[in-house]
Amino acid sequence: MNLFNLTIKEACQSLKENKISCTELLKSCLNRITKTEKILNAFITVDQENSIGLAQEYDSLIAKTKGEIFNEKPLLGIPVAIKDLFCTNNLRTTAGSNVINEYIPSYDATVVRKLKEAGVVIVGKTNEDAWGHGSSGENSDHGITKNPYDVSRVPGGSSSGSGAAMAAGACLLATGTDTGSSVRLPAAYCNLIGIKPTYGRVSRYGIISMASSFDTIGHLTRTVYDNAKVLEITAGKDPFDATSSCANVPKYSLDIDKSIKGLTIGVPREYFVEGMDKNVETKVYDAIAVLEKLGAKVKKISLPSTSYAMACYYILVPSEVSSNLARFDGIRFGREREMFGDEAKRRIMLGTYTLSAGYYDAYYLKAAKVRSLVLKDFEEAFKIVDVIIVPSSPSLPFQIGEKSKDPVQMYLSDIFLCPINIAGIPSLNVPCGFVKGLPVGMQIVGRQFGEEYLYRVGYAYEQETQFYKQLPAM
Repeated sequence: MNLFNLTIKEACQSLKENKISCTELLKSCLNRITKTEKILNAFITVDQENSIGLAQEYDSLIAKTKGEIFNEKPLLGIPVAIKDLFCTNNLRTTAGSNVINEYIPSYDATVVRKLKEAGVVIVGKTNEDAWGHGSSGENSDHGITKNPYDVSRVPGGSSSGSGAAMAAGACLLATGTDTGSSVRLPAAYCNLIGIKPTYGRVSRYGIISMASSFDTIGHLTRTVYDNAKVLEITAGKDPFDATSSCANVPKYSLDIDKSIKGLTIGVPREYFVEGMDKNVETKVYDAIAVLEKLGAKVKKISLPSTSYAMACYYILVPSEVSSNLARFDGIRFGREREMFGDEAKRRIMLGTYTLSAGYYDAYYLKAAKVRSLVLKDFEEAFKIVDVIIVPSSPSLPFQIGEKSKDPVQMYLSDIFLCPINIAGIPSLNVPCGFVKGLPVGMQIVGRQFGEEYLYRVGYAYEQETQFYKQLPAM
């Protein structure tokens, strides 16, 4: 049995029953990294020595407590890959950029701390588009990450390494950040479950900021149950993050198998448009038909401000990017600014322009008003539907280099994802099939703090289809 193919639920059960050890599980993932890393380039740093030592420590703890330790540490022994945007105590954190290539934090991001307290074993830090700027994994200063399902294609970005690592079996859980697509697109392109929670549901403390009013902390797993279990651990109020929410965090995994009969699914006409891949459109409509067969009701809806969402996003986000990256000036933090990559420079210039005197009212202020309209559209929709289903991407995973010379085409790969971040609402990518061996994903979108509905609908669909069992032939 390939232990690296286990789900978190399966691995936890096997560890509790002493069928496998933490060390065996970890080494299975480390061996997988050894086999695939030269091809995929999913990791910036692999922490082999420390992870093996911790796994052995946990094996001793399990034996000493006769398994009772699992009551305190529900993810004990689970190998996790951490996106390199997350600060990790005494473990190099580069944000995918040479500007801070040698940065070693003296503390953990809140999410990392919570995962460690739950018992995970960190295998390493994953590659990403530098500073989180990208949709493909091609903008990293540490080289391009490749898709395990077809290494000539991108795995999606910016959490590209996390998506590729998960799909390849290098870990059983990977963290990501989602400012405009960066968890859900890698999940869609790599046949994974990826959650973008409600803004503020998970603490941003210790995450190197891209756009502070958009950044959302999520994760990627193989199954919906695993994803729900992890969010129970990472979500919640954090005194170190004033934007984190006080809202109660449900036990998502407890009610995940409740029937979806009677739930109403909204299908917005603005997300099924001319120009998108017809194969992708067909797969999403097929998925909606499966949910209808399971008892859900389907209702056509409209989100009229959608056509303005991308323009709004690419004014507001570069503005915040230019502000956040201003601290990396080679004096206070980081190395000289000439080391910024092309995409970072592009976003700094766009943001500085839109915030400059004489242009602020014309661009930034107007975009902020459009942001309110996008949110209002969703709020009105959720008065008549329980969840909304849309494609995650208008296309299949594209070829490496296909869009890298045309920034506008690259930005448009996020066209179905960015509006969700503008509104600050939750969205779950769920695999909905394959076209010529390439994964297709759909988004299940919910009202603010309505993640439990996403997991219920996603779980019902997953149990019926089980696309997560179709692994890459690496």
